[in-house]
Amino acid sequence: MIRRLLVLSVLLGTFFQLGAQSARAQSREDCLACHSDSTLTKDGPGKKTISLWVKESMLNGSTHAKLSCVACHVGFNPDDLPHKKSITPVECARCHSKAAFKHPFHPEIQKAVTAQRLPKTLCQTCHGHHDVQSPKTPGAKFSASRLTADCGSCHQKPGDHFPSSAHGKALAAGVKGAPNCLTCHRSAVAFVTGTADTLTVKRNQNKLCLGCHLDNEDVKARTSPTAGFISSYGTSVHGQALDKGKAEAANCVSCHGSHDMKKGSDPTSFVARRNIPNTCGHCHTKIAETYKESIHGVQAAKGNDDAPVCTSCHGEHVILGKKDPKSRTAPTNVSAQVCQPCHESVQLSAKYGLRSDRFKTFTDSYHGLASRGGSLSVANCASCHGGHDIKSSKDSTSRVAKQNLKTTCGRCHPGASERFAQGSVHITLTEEREPILYWVAMAYILMIVVVIGGMAVHNLLDFVRKSKRQLMVRRGLIEEEHGGHTLYLRMSFNERMQHASLVASFITLVITGFALKFPEAWWIAPLHRSYPAIFDVRSAVHRIAGVVMLLASVYHLYYLAFVPRGRQLLKDLLPLPQDLRDVFAVLRYNLGWSAERPKFGRFSYIEKSEYWALVWGTILMGATGMILWFDNTFMNLLSKLGWDIARTVHYYEAWLATLAIIVWHFYFVIFNPDIYPINLAFWKGTLTEREMLDEHPLELEKLRAHAVEDEDEDEDASGPKPA
Repeated sequence: MIRRLLVLSVLLGTFFQLGAQSARAQSREDCLACHSDSTLTKDGPGKKTISLWVKESMLNGSTHAKLSCVACHVGFNPDDLPHKKSITPVECARCHSKAAFKHPFHPEIQKAVTAQRLPKTLCQTCHGHHDVQSPKTPGAKFSASRLTADCGSCHQKPGDHFPSSAHGKALAAGVKGAPNCLTCHRSAVAFVTGTADTLTVKRNQNKLCLGCHLDNEDVKARTSPTAGFISSYGTSVHGQALDKGKAEAANCVSCHGSHDMKKGSDPTSFVARRNIPNTCGHCHTKIAETYKESIHGVQAAKGNDDAPVCTSCHGEHVILGKKDPKSRTAPTNVSAQVCQPCHESVQLSAKYGLRSDRFKTFTDSYHGLASRGGSLSVANCASCHGGHDIKSSKDSTSRVAKQNLKTTCGRCHPGASERFAQGSVHITLTEEREPILYWVAMAYILMIVVVIGGMAVHNLLDFVRKSKRQLMVRRGLIEEEHGGHTLYLRMSFNERMQHASLVASFITLVITGFALKFPEAWWIAPLHRSYPAIFDVRSAVHRIAGVVMLLASVYHLYYLAFVPRGRQLLKDLLPLPQDLRDVFAVLRYNLGWSAERPKFGRFSYIEKSEYWALVWGTILMGATGMILWFDNTFMNLLSKLGWDIARTVHYYEAWLATLAIIVWHFYFVIFNPDIYPINLAFWKGTLTEREMLDEHPLELEKLRAHAVEDEDEDEDASGPKPA
């Protein structure tokens, strides 16, 4: 009995084991025994049956055609099949363990492969289910010819934009080096979604763009503008900001776009001229709104290609901050590099009826001269007209409208009144536009020509006559009186100190004054380039020298009024009728019409004219200099026109004084043949008897007579005294 039970149990176990094995699917045919029914479908293209999918995959050369169903559809326990609930989700990573290296751009794949488990539908979404084909197969899904369309089936917006982009058109035309979807999105540096922060995204986007446009020779050869222009972005304010970690800074994609990138010549491009304000306005919102209301923005919106847009002034790739001295919009550069090219254009002036002399009149003004000299604080074009809010002076909201000038000028000139607007801002020195200034300038020019020209002729005749005389003396043709060894006091120590302060202050004023008027001159331009702050130093030194000259003048007045020698000096310097007769006598002698050489006393008409010209010039230069120095006060008192008159007088008087010193004074104390190489009275205070005979014979006779009288008095004083 027991034996029969054991045999029965063995037979039953064998039966059930064989039954289980026959119930578990072992091949594709086993699975298709059930899954070939048309009612058993899978949601896929056209809702085809599993059997049809499998047949098509075999015909199309699917990479999985030779695999059995159970190669992918694995159960928790091999004995559990064919129950649906026991089948685990398909794990592509079990075979495709290196998928992460082929899909570095997708974070979900990266995480799934690392965990050895892929998302349920991610692989199938792109590669299909039973009809998986390699993208390398021509015509297969995601093959080169179908890539844009297949990616676009899910990514609809990029799919719609990319074909019309510059990259899409180049790809369709078969241009070598043209990018497709994977060119950008397959690289780790191109990853633009998911967990990456904005800063990393923007930096990686830049690397991606430059990787082709600078490093790919096929692309670089066709790049326009040059590769150097593209690489200059790195030195721009945007590139530098991005390098410093400012995520809000613009990168390549910010301006050019990504899937819809187009060339600037395409009117629909983000960087097309007419679209630039909107493109820049994405970041610079308030500035863009202000610009659109300006005269430039209004004209640009109308389609006027002559109207400047953002890049016209700031540049394109090489955009620098306004504090950078190399920037076009830096205070010292904005007028010359931004405003001048348009507003000095004869073509644009004729086309729009603009004044083409605006930049020249600005550069001739104090503001323009100071700006050319390197001043960072002086007003430039944008200071008055605005930067992004430039409007016509006829616009009541314009900064330079007549009624608004008080406020505009008051930004730099505290306390500016309505009188600031009484006078031209841009001065054109013509009789029609500025009659008062014109005639003041013409009068001075005429005076300079007549006076300095007359001095030059006078000195030339004097030089020729004295040179001939010196030559005849050396040849022994004539004899001259030999002077003794006596030295005669010409200038006391007090007078020499006054002269020294006058010389030092005058020369300093000339140099620092003309350095303002001619900032590009060879003798000052190197200082401007080497030391940008030299303008402020120049201004301070000029004012200090002016104060020194005025203080020396005040002391000289005291000297003339209260010091005995000073009172005698003033008396000897007063003009006399004899001085006028001496002028004609010298002229006749120098022309050879008279053989008698005129004799002069302590001061001839030469010294007297120079002295009184110096007095007049000091008063005039001092007064106008104070007006120019304290501009706010005097513009309120005299108006802008009055200040301009003072400036004109100051400038031309400076020329007159400088030329007079060079032509008149330097000749008689240096180049005079009777004195050459120099009259040392300014240093030693004395003249030799020979010099007195040549230049001041009457004074010498007077001094000799006084000496004889003094000797007689000394002898009388030393004689026998009365008893």
